[in-house]
Amino acid sequence: MTITQHTTAHDASDRLHGRPAVRSFLEGPELTAADLSMVLLVREAGEDADRPMPTVTVAEIPKTVRDLAAAGIRSVKVFASSLKRDQQATGAVAPDSLMVRAIHAVKDTEAGMAVMTENCLCGHTDTGECHLTVGGRVDLGATAELIAAQAVIQAGAGADIVGPAAMTRGTTWAVRQALDEAGHRDVATMPHLIFDSALYEGYRTTMGATPASGARRPFQISPRSPETAVDTGLAFLGEGADMLLLEPGMLSVDILTALKRRTQAPLMPFSVSGEYLRLAPLDAASGKRDFRPLAELFTMLKRAGAERVITYAALDLARLRA
Repeated sequence: MTITQHTTAHDASDRLHGRPAVRSFLEGPELTAADLSMVLLVREAGEDADRPMPTVTVAEIPKTVRDLAAAGIRSVKVFASSLKRDQQATGAVAPDSLMVRAIHAVKDTEAGMAVMTENCLCGHTDTGECHLTVGGRVDLGATAELIAAQAVIQAGAGADIVGPAAMTRGTTWAVRQALDEAGHRDVATMPHLIFDSALYEGYRTTMGATPASGARRPFQISPRSPETAVDTGLAFLGEGADMLLLEPGMLSVDILTALKRRTQAPLMPFSVSGEYLRLAPLDAASGKRDFRPLAELFTMLKRAGAERVITYAALDLARLRA
C-alpha cells in the first residue's frame, strides 16, 4: 500500500466514524421494545411481596399488561407456582391454578399479547424437583405425562406458546402429542434448553423452587458440555419443538450461534434472574437500577441471532429507549 492509499483509507475511516450523524446512519438495527419479552413472576394476593425478584398478583396483571402494550412489548413469559405442594405435583394440573388465572388476566386485558408459559413441576412438588419420583428414582414417563397435561390446561386457558422446562428427553414430544389430541394444534412449543448455573438463585428463592436436596438438577447441562447442549436442542426440535429457549442468556451465546447454523427455528435467550440482579445494579441512594449493561447484552444477543430476548427488564428497557 502506498502512503497515499494508506492516508486515504484512514481519511475514509475518520469520515465514517468521526461525525455522530454518519455513525448513526451506518449503524445496524437497534434493540427495540418488540425484541423483548417480559417475564411475569406471579404470586397469590396474600403472599409476601418482599422477594429478590419483582412479582405481580393476578389483580395487578391488567395494569402491567397495558403498560407493556403501550411501550411496544408484544409478549410475556409467565411463571406461577402452587401454595400447596405434594409428591404428585397435583397443583400443576389444577383447573383454577395460579397459572391459569394469570393467563386469563393477560388475555382478557390484551388478546393480542402473546403468552408464553413454563411447563414444569418444581413449583408444585414438595421436593422442589422438576420431575416425579417412584421409589426414590426419577419416573420419566409419569413426568412427561403430567407436564403434557399441564400444557393442555395452559393452552385451554389461552397460552400461545408452552414451554417444557424439565429438560427430560421425550417430554416435548409428549406435550406436542397431547396438544394435538386436545385440539390445540396452533399452540406452539418452546422447550427450555438449560445450563446448570448459579444465576437462577434469585428466581428459585422468589418462587420457592429450590430443590430440597440442595443438589443440582440432574438433567440440566454442565457448562463444560456445549456439544451436549447443541445435541439436546436439536433433539427437542426433532420431538416437534417449534422454537427453543436458551438459558442463561449471557452464557449460551456459543450455543445460540451453533444452533443458528443448524436450524431455522426461532431461538430465544432467557436473561435469567442472576443477570437481572448483577447487570442491572441497584443504586442504594436513588433506589433505581441501571439497565444499560443489560441493554448492551441484549444488543449482542440480537446481533448473534436471537429472535427475541426474554427478560425481567423488558418494560424498563423499553421506557429507557423510548
